[in-house]
Amino acid sequence: MAARVLTRFVSRALPQVSGAKGAGVRATHRFYWTGSRTAATLTSGSVALVLGLPALSCLGYEAFHWVQSSAVLHAAGKEEVLEQADYLYSCADTEKLYQLLLQYKDSDEAEVLWRLARASRDLSLLPNMEAKRKKELVLEAFEYARRAMEKDDKCFAAHKWYAVCLSDVGDYEGIKVKIGNSYIIREHLERAVELNPKDATSLHILGYWCFAFAELPWYQRKVAAALFSSPPVSTYEEALEFFLKAEAVDPDFYSKNLLMLGKTYLAMKDKEKALMWLTKTQEYPAHTLEDKDVHKEAVDLLKKHG
Repeated sequence: MAARVLTRFVSRALPQVSGAKGAGVRATHRFYWTGSRTAATLTSGSVALVLGLPALSCLGYEAFHWVQSSAVLHAAGKEEVLEQADYLYSCADTEKLYQLLLQYKDSDEAEVLWRLARASRDLSLLPNMEAKRKKELVLEAFEYARRAMEKDDKCFAAHKWYAVCLSDVGDYEGIKVKIGNSYIIREHLERAVELNPKDATSLHILGYWCFAFAELPWYQRKVAAALFSSPPVSTYEEALEFFLKAEAVDPDFYSKNLLMLGKTYLAMKDKEKALMWLTKTQEYPAHTLEDKDVHKEAVDLLKKHG
């Protein structure tokens, strides 16, 4: 399975909130990943046994943290809370967003709870986070996501964040639990896509999940088979389908999706299409450290296979 990838997204078109004014806050770019969040890339030379998921999250904190610390928050009700939360999310003010939503941790609203799960996890990924506090935030995020799903089983974002947070929790529960959770993670990502087929990030993560298991070395498959009679399996063809669907839903939404299309075609021995997608990746504007890392990897692959 893939090495654990801790990365961060931001959507320039935030999910619409029923009844919330101004929910569609826009940033300058649809999805950003922060390279400093990456513990190990998915396709590094040595693939770890534990699956990790790219986490949909907010804009690169260090590069785009532009909300003034003196800003005053006034939350009079659900609509106002969600408006302010989405604004702070679009601005990557992680700490302020967390403090805002924490006031409503006992809410029965799924829309509030999944945002709090996301904010808790974002906070756990900030630089120099103390290990004990990081674990507390990871477990906290999972609990909020679980409650969000309980409150509204038809909320696609609740399912998506439940899957992401479950992956994180597995890091503290051992390899066997982590692998076992992989089945559940996929189920909830598929449910998220079923509920919202236009969510490119859920599709991308499903592609990542499939690619990870498709490239699992034979010796790691044997280890997984020893733990489970039927370990998770997938193919490059399946991964490609999800990456292409994500691109069709939202073209050029994310540099890593372009890169993964190129790498998947390489794995499938389709050099012509691989070079096409790697060239698109190379030409993608680099807004964050992670974009720059993606650009470098694309350049290296083009030199090797071009």
